[in-house]
Amino acid sequence: MFKKILIANRGEIAVRILRACRELGIRSAAVFSEVDRKSLHVRLADEAYPIGPAPARESYLRIDKIIDVARRAGCDAIHPGYGFLAENAALPRACADAGITFIGPSPEAMEALGSKTAGRQLARRSDVPTVPGTNDPIEKPEEAYALAQSMGFPILLKAVAGGGGKGMRLVNAASDFASAYRDASSEANNAFGDPRLYLEKYLVRPRHVEIQILADSHGRVVSLGERECSVQRRHQKVIEEAPSPIMTPDLRKKMGDAAVRLARAGGYINAGTVEFLVDANLDFYFLEVNTRLQVEHPVTEQVTGLDLVKLQIAIAAGHRLPFAWETITPRGNAMEVRLYAEDPDNNFFPSPGKIISRHSPSGPGIRLDDGVYEGWTVPNDYDPLLAKLIAWGNSREETIARLRRALEESTISGIKTNVALFRRLLTEPDFLRAEIHTKWLDELLSRPNKDAAEAPNGSLEAAAIAAAMWQASRNTSPNGSRASGSETTSRWKQSGRREQLDRTP
Repeated sequence: MFKKILIANRGEIAVRILRACRELGIRSAAVFSEVDRKSLHVRLADEAYPIGPAPARESYLRIDKIIDVARRAGCDAIHPGYGFLAENAALPRACADAGITFIGPSPEAMEALGSKTAGRQLARRSDVPTVPGTNDPIEKPEEAYALAQSMGFPILLKAVAGGGGKGMRLVNAASDFASAYRDASSEANNAFGDPRLYLEKYLVRPRHVEIQILADSHGRVVSLGERECSVQRRHQKVIEEAPSPIMTPDLRKKMGDAAVRLARAGGYINAGTVEFLVDANLDFYFLEVNTRLQVEHPVTEQVTGLDLVKLQIAIAAGHRLPFAWETITPRGNAMEVRLYAEDPDNNFFPSPGKIISRHSPSGPGIRLDDGVYEGWTVPNDYDPLLAKLIAWGNSREETIARLRRALEESTISGIKTNVALFRRLLTEPDFLRAEIHTKWLDELLSRPNKDAAEAPNGSLEAAAIAAAMWQASRNTSPNGSRASGSETTSRWKQSGRREQLDRTP
């Protein structure tokens, strides 16, 4: 087993990985930019090293700095987490040149499966269903337009090197094609340094279902079941759950077989996710492979009882997977919401700033993966993910009830968060019936919020404060003295009202 692992990331995923290292008895080394000097992952790591200014291109995206720190710290492995360099084949190549183990797939497998067009080509050769579209990058917009016309609108333009919705445009009509192509290509170039696009047919109201796979270097490839990720905002996942509400044993086996077949064909090793779109007829189509650990991996951990990070580390160290696919049976239901420092009432604008106070939820079936603490300042330089709140229950209904209860317990002041959005989503009739699709949330947010219209003050807290002030005024005589007799308010109530009034908005 490794002696020391460098975590080439930040935030909650860095904290998640270093906790796994500590349980395995492996020392951890963190890296941090200037703005992250006081971050939680820096505080919790055994060692921490500065790697440059706040901009990611000058710090977390600098492979030369990452490798230099790993060498100086005496690390024998690097875990990339997700985002940043996690799917950049140049990092595992640099690790190999430096004699350091990369905890992830080989650069060849990353290129064969991580590239959107290469992945589609491999899927078709492996008899895995794919959405109709191009197999190769499109070099000229006129070629793409001709293909779109032949396929029929609507179509999707997608970045070859894309992810997270960057460089993606839905084109509903021929008149919108030219501007959509120009915008998608420009966004892809800014985000990934690669302006190339490819084209695929747009499926109307599909569900997004992904299969978690693990593969070791001894030839064993297993599926750990599926995650439902259809609740998305602008192609970014918002709520994930396992198992999928639409899943049948037959469909799970077919999708799992397809994912394993594709991983074998690509020579894949370590953890990865094969993503599919599922239509109303339960026909599924390959979408892409994420050649890394997913943000939503805790959902699978909760229903399987496995620790995916520890398994990643063990596989990278050459260990065999200790179980076969047939032994994995999902137990209960798990659901995750992503808590962001953003303002849903202001078009989800980022809300950096100092966390003045915070109360974290707990209790039966609740897990919180976070990377923040009270008094820490959330920077404006990175993704605003604060934490992931995960609930587990014996049924989907119990899981939702536990998650709603945990969200009611969760408070944070000093910054805006999207907690209120989840409180709303978890009461929506369509969501409770699991009648969701990849555009469901975008359509919901485009409609007026009835609850907000009925409560213009914006929250129950405002109503509670107003009620406390009204009650206090009733118990005060005209000359300012307290009323006597049965109207007297207890000191306990007075203290509670002061806390409400003094609470920082």
